[in-house]
Parts: sequence; C-alpha cells; structure tokens
Amino acid sequence: MRAMRWLYLGVTLMGLAGCGSSDEFDDLKQYMGEVRARPVGTIEPMPKFRPYEAFTYAAASLRSPFQPPVKIDLVNRQRGSHLVQPDPTRVKQFLEGFNIDSFEMVGTLSNESGTFALLRGAGGVHRVKVGDYLGRNDGRITAISDSAVQVMEIVPDGEGAWLERPLSISLKERS
Repeated sequence: MRAMRWLYLGVTLMGLAGCGSSDEFDDLKQYMGEVRARPVGTIEPMPKFRPYEAFTYAAASLRSPFQPPVKIDLVNRQRGSHLVQPDPTRVKQFLEGFNIDSFEMVGTLSNESGTFALLRGAGGVHRVKVGDYLGRNDGRITAISDSAVQVMEIVPDGEGAWLERPLSISLKERS
C-alpha cells in the first residue's frame, strides 16, 4: 500500500515537472511585451453623416420608357367632352393603384349574387364584379363574360377635356 502511494507521488511530480518549461511561451511573452510598449493612440472621431434627403419621383404620370410611343393622328383625333370626367370625391379602390395592362383574366365565378371575374395581377388573383374600378385611369368594369372583361377608362384628351376609352381584358387560357 505504501509503495502505491510512492508510485502516485512520483508520477505526479514527474507530471508537474513537465509543465514548468518556460521556453514554450517565450514568443508569446515577447509579442505581448511589444504590444504593451506601443503608445496609446487617440480614437478617430465618428464620421459625420449627412441627413437623409427624401426624393419625390415626379415622372409617374409620364409614359413608361419601356412602352412604344403612341402615334397621334391630329386630324382624325377624337375630341374630349367636358361632360365626361372622373369623380375626384370617389374613394379609390385597391386595384386602381396598378396599371391596367398588368392584369390578365384567368377565369370567372358565378353564384346567386352575380358573376365575378378573376384577374391575376397586383401580387395575387382578385375577384371583381361589374362596377368595380381598376387601373390608374378610372377604369370601371362595364361587363363580364366567360371570355373577357370590358373596362371603360376615362383619360384626358390633352386639351383639358376627357375621353372614354373602352378596353378589353381577354381570358388567358392555360394559366
């Protein structure tokens, strides 16, 4: 039993003797000495940031540069009427915030309350009925059939009056 104690004591002393070598960390001690010897510098001040200036996009009412220009026949051009004009007091519907050519008809629904068209565009598929508005030119849905949605837009004629322009959104098959 006494021999076992001496054996444990001997192994422990040999293990401790191996931990004491100082040659192993000389390079680390030298680097830390160099770092501590460096002069303490000043911290650079925070950069000055200019305040954000809001930008208002003013060309939203102009023609898209990705669409071909419209050729106008000045001689045979339709004249607008002051009797036809959009209602400025009407509350705008959600689908009036998007261009009408971004919509495509994908189907119809019918039930006891009427016939509805399914239009894809503006981030989803929307159910619309006769009398609903869509597009940026006060387009009102006038008729819904199995193959198309008829829309009447009110557009300016360029001379201070307004024109009614009929449009049709045809059914897109295999969509």
